[in-house]
Amino acid sequence: LPQQDQGWAWMVLLAAVVLQAMTLGFPSCIGIFFTDLQRDFQASNSETSWFPSIMVAVLHGGGPLCSILVKRFGCRFAVMLGGLLSSVGMVSSSFCRSISQLYITAGFITGLGSCFSFQAGVTALGYYFVRWRTLANAMASTGVSLGFTLWPLLSQYLLDEMGWRNTFLIFGGILLNCCVCGAIMRPVQLASGAEETQLSNGASSPHHELQKQSRRTACFHVLQKYLAFDIFCQNKRFQIYTIGVTWMMMGFALPHIYLVPYAIQNGVEERRAALLISVIGFINIFIRPFTGLLSGHRVFSGRRIYLFSLAVLLCGLSNFICVASAEFSVLIIYCVILSIAMSGIGALTFQVLMDVVEMDRFSSALGLFTIVESITLLLGPPLTGVLVDITNDFHYVFYNSSFFLISAALFMALSFCALEKKTRLKEASKVPVDNPSRYQYSEMPTESQPESQPPPAVVYITSI
Repeated sequence: LPQQDQGWAWMVLLAAVVLQAMTLGFPSCIGIFFTDLQRDFQASNSETSWFPSIMVAVLHGGGPLCSILVKRFGCRFAVMLGGLLSSVGMVSSSFCRSISQLYITAGFITGLGSCFSFQAGVTALGYYFVRWRTLANAMASTGVSLGFTLWPLLSQYLLDEMGWRNTFLIFGGILLNCCVCGAIMRPVQLASGAEETQLSNGASSPHHELQKQSRRTACFHVLQKYLAFDIFCQNKRFQIYTIGVTWMMMGFALPHIYLVPYAIQNGVEERRAALLISVIGFINIFIRPFTGLLSGHRVFSGRRIYLFSLAVLLCGLSNFICVASAEFSVLIIYCVILSIAMSGIGALTFQVLMDVVEMDRFSSALGLFTIVESITLLLGPPLTGVLVDITNDFHYVFYNSSFFLISAALFMALSFCALEKKTRLKEASKVPVDNPSRYQYSEMPTESQPESQPPPAVVYITSI
């Protein structure tokens, strides 16, 4: 189509970069407000950590709802609605009088708005790019790293100048720019054949199925379409990967939330503590695209799960650096190594999912994948916060994170290795049944053949 891979498509790509910086990059700055929120609301570590946990969980788990919204109203509407919700959530948060109110405003409303803007923006990018889609997605993902770099610096500056309430109010205005990005994403004019295809797909919507089948059957089809339970039950590779990533997420988000409070508690100046998160984002800008290109090499074809497991293992082992010392120079080294490992995880998460699931069912598998992992993203930080409240020791944050990450890496790597070994043995045992003639060539020379008959065709197999 004329609109694809050229002209206005590059403006849409720029909008997607900004969207990912404002949505996926935004939760990185929440740890900077952790101490102030605790002090103002007289809340424990566990109570305070529910706020970023809810935001991140809704951001990841709202995918199926966003896909329904996109199918019904289009990408532009979903992105702009997400920007409006994110802004309303943060503006409302500036007037909160209790930590529980913050769960609803900044946690649920802003998280849901960020989910709509991010996922609908990625979908729109897929419509505008076909030939250069891989490049476009790689460039758009740099927005996450930019957000990780800039949000903490801006947050610390505004917090020092005007306090967290006014900062949240300003954040509401900044997130409203998601609506501007959504306005840029004009609907692509599809060809007539594609329009007819969309209309025919609409005719088989769940609403139409309700007219033909019972309500229970229709609900089953909706779940199968948006949440691939059938794939989870039948596909062992998808099963192992989903369980492994879900377990990994119990510890993956912990350093992002507790690193700044840990540094401040150990005497690091607040501005320098905020700089730690920016270091992670800055390294990500350069390492993430390189990791994506490296994993796309044919050497790693079919072996990306092991590269992913290695990145998760490195992420878990890096936490022991933080436990060894809380000096600023040591924490910088920790952030550099953590950022390299995070780049591998971020670049490979969905690539591995594409390897283990057929592409025609990828969207529904992604819906189930994001919902399941959002549950552990929600529970991990508060449960660790309870442990910190009991022991009054932040070291347990990094012990917990290492335990979940290392165990998840070993589980995925060893399970896929065992599954591949089992598959090879199964294929080897089936070969004599599938092609018995292949194994008859060694016995052929011992049998006497009449001179009038030509040699058996199976003799020629030995030349392969």
